[in-house]
Amino acid sequence: MLILFVIYVFLFRKFLVYKQKRQDASNDINLPPGSTGWPIIGESFELVNSIRKGVPEKFISDRARAYSSEIFKTSLFFQPVAVFCSPAGHKFLFSNENKLVRVWWPSFVEKLFPSIQLTSGEEERKKFRTSLPGFLKLEALQRNVGVMDSAAKEHLETRLHNMKEVMVSPLVTNFTFSLACRLFLSINDPARVAKFLEPFSKLVDGIMSVPIDLPGTTFNGAIKASKFIREEIHSIIKQRKIDLADNKASPTQDILSIMLLSSDENGEFTSDLSIVDRILSLLIGGHQTSSNALTAIVKYLAEFPHFYNEVLREQTEIANSKAPGELLTWADIQKMKYSWNVASETMRLEPLVPGSFKEVVADFTYLGYSVPKGWKIYWTSGSTHKNPQYFPDPEKFDPSRFEGEGPVPYTFVPFGGGPRMCPGREYARILILVFMHHMVRNCKWEKSLPDEKNLQPVQAKELQIRLHPHKC
Repeated sequence: MLILFVIYVFLFRKFLVYKQKRQDASNDINLPPGSTGWPIIGESFELVNSIRKGVPEKFISDRARAYSSEIFKTSLFFQPVAVFCSPAGHKFLFSNENKLVRVWWPSFVEKLFPSIQLTSGEEERKKFRTSLPGFLKLEALQRNVGVMDSAAKEHLETRLHNMKEVMVSPLVTNFTFSLACRLFLSINDPARVAKFLEPFSKLVDGIMSVPIDLPGTTFNGAIKASKFIREEIHSIIKQRKIDLADNKASPTQDILSIMLLSSDENGEFTSDLSIVDRILSLLIGGHQTSSNALTAIVKYLAEFPHFYNEVLREQTEIANSKAPGELLTWADIQKMKYSWNVASETMRLEPLVPGSFKEVVADFTYLGYSVPKGWKIYWTSGSTHKNPQYFPDPEKFDPSRFEGEGPVPYTFVPFGGGPRMCPGREYARILILVFMHHMVRNCKWEKSLPDEKNLQPVQAKELQIRLHPHKC
């Protein structure tokens, strides 16, 4: 009864806020077309359900057909929302970042990342990005190609040795997560990496769950996992500060050291709380999205042997040009054009993230429709990635779409765009290509369940493959 009462009070409060916003919005006769769905909750469950099923673009496409292929309104997480779903809309949002719109997160995200709204401020973002040139920028990543190469080679040789079948998700997840821990936090101990991995999995599951914070729910488990991970990162920060002061750690050894020593133009350093959440988000971004992409790549190469053979041919040519034991270089990564076309087509069909929110900071008009200040914007790459207008026969796996000049601008946006473009996009590209290089040269594979055709990220943990190692 107490729980029911608390839920009732919570929903009633949200209803009052929702009603006021609806009343304020109704004064504007030029709002985008659409429906705000159910009272209070709007269409939040429909969106979450489509994401959980691995088809986030369906939420967009259904409403785009019903209302407008460019922009429509809805209500998500107790907020009036305008959804942009065209290349022109992507371009408009990317070019007006921090002018008409800015990043925004639903309130439930703060339970997982307590300082997320604080660190989303313009000054904090500038401070955060000033710490990236020393690590995630191209110059530094070029120097880390060899590290990624040796890590991938060792990982696959160890995990695939004498194996006839493997589960793909643990194979790629352990690689991407251990590499992120190594490069971001200088954690090389497998036991310590394993200690982080389980709570990280719970946290990621919670991000994609219905945000109900009650004992036993996935979201509640994610909150506990987030707290545990943040406490661990806090202890790492504390020790790193001591090591830096005693010259036992290098100022540029990883992104944590760089963040701790970076200051803005006023000489102010980023708070530990902000660094914790930044590191946490980087670990998720540097591990989970890449894991999903690699799992899907393995799936498609199993389903389409012709594409596998073309990737193998390209990677074999690169390997044969190297001296025995010589590591991959940035120049080698640049030669992997066909392999990256395969990866890009995979990310087109199975986007790295379902979508993101922005907040309107100034009234504006788009295509004759008024979008009021305070409204939220939702955009997702899936709205164009599977649109037959831009990608004919959109469900067909066809890497040739990315040959020549490639897709129409702003139709393929797996890493976003504008000032908010994912800072780790080059890191992800190198990681994916290095893994593909060693995977295809290690063995050929087929799905253990050949009839399993529609494997989406939410079912990725179930993908199992049968290995056929290459004969020496």
